[in-house]
Amino acid sequence: MLPVFEILALIGLALACLLGRKGGPRTSPALLPRRLPLSRHRPALVFLFVGLTAFFGCVLAALVAGVPQPAIHDEFSNLLAADTLAAGRLTNPTHPFWKHFETFHVIQQPTYASKYPPAQGLMLACGQFFFGSPLVGVWLAVALAAAATSWMLAGWCPLRWAWWGGLLAAVRLVFSGPLFPEAPGTMAYWSQSYWGGAVAVLGGALIFGALPRLRKHPRGRDALGLGLGLALLANHRPFEGLLVGLPAAAALLLGLVRFQQRSGHFPFRAVGVPLGSILLFTALGMGFYNYRVTGDPLLLPYQVHEARYGLAPVFLWQPLKSPPDYNHQVLREFHTGWSKDSFQMQQTFSGWLRVAGLKLRALGWFYFGLLFAPFLAAFPYMWRRRPVKFALAGGGLLLAGLLAETWAYPHYAAPAAPLVFLLLVEALRQARFLHWRGRFSGEALVRAVLPMTLVATGLPFILIQLWKTPDWTLERARLLKALEQTPGHHLVIVRYGPGHSPHQEWVYNRADIDQARVVWARAMDPEADGALRRYFRDRRAWLLQVEAAQISLNTFPADP
Repeated sequence: MLPVFEILALIGLALACLLGRKGGPRTSPALLPRRLPLSRHRPALVFLFVGLTAFFGCVLAALVAGVPQPAIHDEFSNLLAADTLAAGRLTNPTHPFWKHFETFHVIQQPTYASKYPPAQGLMLACGQFFFGSPLVGVWLAVALAAAATSWMLAGWCPLRWAWWGGLLAAVRLVFSGPLFPEAPGTMAYWSQSYWGGAVAVLGGALIFGALPRLRKHPRGRDALGLGLGLALLANHRPFEGLLVGLPAAAALLLGLVRFQQRSGHFPFRAVGVPLGSILLFTALGMGFYNYRVTGDPLLLPYQVHEARYGLAPVFLWQPLKSPPDYNHQVLREFHTGWSKDSFQMQQTFSGWLRVAGLKLRALGWFYFGLLFAPFLAAFPYMWRRRPVKFALAGGGLLLAGLLAETWAYPHYAAPAAPLVFLLLVEALRQARFLHWRGRFSGEALVRAVLPMTLVATGLPFILIQLWKTPDWTLERARLLKALEQTPGHHLVIVRYGPGHSPHQEWVYNRADIDQARVVWARAMDPEADGALRRYFRDRRAWLLQVEAAQISLNTFPADP
């Protein structure tokens, strides 16, 4: 389905070029009426407009698709972090029967918490605490990322192009996807799932937006923006944030040295003090968070999880670990099966080359889509421009790092997404001069990009929702809702049967397990299950049997 709409959008772009007007090209997309208050004297209105467009785009997408249910292990882990933070805690005490609650991407000892850095969980917690739903936190992150991208572009190009690029970013962030061309069900997974991505885009946009402003006129507010961007990436995607932060730091240092040569003084007070304060506060906050979760300021929850459950390392040059003792078969199948296989298939050069090609294909499809054609057409005319060289260098460094990781999904590259939008804006700024048989086709191309992007992303998203069939996530949500509406409290003991996929995990719980209306637990041996039921003696016990083709929920047999 997706290539069909991409082809239709490309045909639309080609027709727009053929029907371009005669005469000279204009200097901007001519999409903003000049009498509107969205002018260079009120740039904040431009950024606000872009952010609101992205937010209401997320709302409309949810009205079409319904409230998304978590499906990926990472989503459940992020929701645990959100539930913890929304309750005013950094972590949760280990449950006495923690072995029954072991699950993916969650640590049980020394405390009960998500393994991931807290930035995504914090954004979800804002939605849960203030609006009653973590999904609103996702929408806020998308809106802030789109507005920040427009602000970032305004530091590199004229405001009208920043407005246009911000709208393009809003469309791409709302309907971001799919993960792969063969997985159309993952359309809009940045705005309609809890996996993450927009927070890293926000961090990258703050960094790359502050950079040109600090090079021209070093000011404290821009230094604070840079520091906030670095703090977000350090607490969301630290490795990828480091990769995009290095070229930004080098460019900033070079710019400040040149500023010193022009002015005769180094702007330490304007830049160094606010930036250093933000970074110091971030380091102390991260250390305190790690201390509360793991007991060691320098030990990340991610490291605790990998030491207890991990088998395949994060980077391809690291050795494969020895299998730990797993308490549950489903955990063993996941880590010794799919996880281990993903690592081992890249240990030969031919295997690495094949997977690297798949990674590049997925990233190119996700971030460029149909816009890759005009980007290639304009590249010979734009590659010498300084912003383009910087964006290519920063994006190339991050891409090299992703190819050295065992896994590389599109949201891993989210810190460099603002650089992609910068490249697209620069490409279309050059493409507007293209002409054919006396017609300036480039200007028509620029005007057609936004509607054709909606055709290539929005239409398939709507059709996928109309044809979507119920899956296990909807079944789990239906069962959870039914139990929550049933009087009393419930304990659901899950037992997996033959053919069950470890990627379809049912056992995830709220941050405060004992106070939850419904508690999900893994079946173990009869003695352990009996002890668990006696602990939850005030709950009605259920046995949920999950197999490849069916599930069944029955009252748990009486405890002898």
